[in-house]
Amino acid sequence: MNITEKILAGHLSDNEDGKKEVFPGQLINARVDFILANDITAPIAIREFGRIGAGDVFDRQRVTFVPDHFAPQKDIQAAEQCKLLREFSHEHGLKYYYEVGRMGVEHALLPEEGLVLPGDVIVGADSHTCTYGALGAFATGVGSTDVASAMATGELWFKVPESMKFIYYGKLGKWVGGKDIILHTIGDIGVDGALYRAMEFDGETIHSLPMHARLTMCNMAIEAAAKSGIIVPDEVTRMYVEGRAKRAFTFFTSDQDASYVEIKEYDASKIPLTVSVPSLPSNAKPAAELSHVGLDQVVIGSCTNGRLEDLREAARILKGRKVDPNVRLLVIPATQRIYLDAMKEGLFEIFVEAEAVVSTPTCGPCLGGHMGILAKGERALATTNRNFVGRMGHPESEVYLSGPAVAAASAVLGRIGVPEELGL
Repeated sequence: MNITEKILAGHLSDNEDGKKEVFPGQLINARVDFILANDITAPIAIREFGRIGAGDVFDRQRVTFVPDHFAPQKDIQAAEQCKLLREFSHEHGLKYYYEVGRMGVEHALLPEEGLVLPGDVIVGADSHTCTYGALGAFATGVGSTDVASAMATGELWFKVPESMKFIYYGKLGKWVGGKDIILHTIGDIGVDGALYRAMEFDGETIHSLPMHARLTMCNMAIEAAAKSGIIVPDEVTRMYVEGRAKRAFTFFTSDQDASYVEIKEYDASKIPLTVSVPSLPSNAKPAAELSHVGLDQVVIGSCTNGRLEDLREAARILKGRKVDPNVRLLVIPATQRIYLDAMKEGLFEIFVEAEAVVSTPTCGPCLGGHMGILAKGERALATTNRNFVGRMGHPESEVYLSGPAVAAASAVLGRIGVPEELGL
């Protein structure tokens, strides 16, 4: 079996414990290790939880709510949504409820806090729950009603997905990172190229990637319509989770003779700094070919690229430079810890002197929530994960996607560009 099948087989519910293996297409009930929802999706789950007559959550340490999409609360409706999360969490004694001041963007916060771990089955009422596959977990987004059921029972049904393997070899070029790899890959296979499949990332290039880049790649598996993204855990994984893990974890691997519905191979040395142009993540093009595209706004942040390493990369480019006067640059650290570390390292001073704005942790403009909504005709380059029509504001605005290096360089240039144009 491959790693996805092994994890699911190891989590079969009690009435299926006699089964030693699972196979693609099989319907199973599986035990769930961790459940999450946010201020948009949790209220629906809470209402359904009450409607089915559930008395309590199955485990107070295995359910978390993170108000991050419209938080800090942007209006009365957002305040009411967040209030529901707070009241339910207090009523049911949830150990891991993250209020403003302690929270962060959920898919950056939970790995940082050691709540999602290798070998886990994780479900979240948010499509980018697949992020945690970077740790060697089966993690997938589900509907709010499924979250309600899982909160009550600690189990959920799944159809075992087929698996695709993506093998990368060779050394990445300067400034090229996990975001460029995944944009290039989605550009190759399309937004439905991994429909209801597990995307398993492998090869020497992946093994050499730091954890923040792996999290970025798995985060965007959903943009290829995948059920999950996953990387077999290794020493990089162990160094990341040890010391922060809140409970025991298990490393699974893929058998040498495991079967895959498709195997794709890439020479990573040929992957350029990449940008996805409107209005699909699969519209991937080399950033160097888009120098004619002017910008009104640049966003560096989100669950895809708001980690400390991403901010450091942007700061290296922005240091001693100014943002183009016709561009708004928003920098959004993904968690409070990242915010504090970036401040201690002097990154905020670099950003502010470059005339950027630094925000409190929030999903903010990524989903058109707040903190940077686009007007009609405006164009943004963002390190976020989606560029659908109207994603960041007006339906006649445009969103381009990139990694932090291209985003920072473009903010200075006033148009899409690459760090080499600044002599870097």
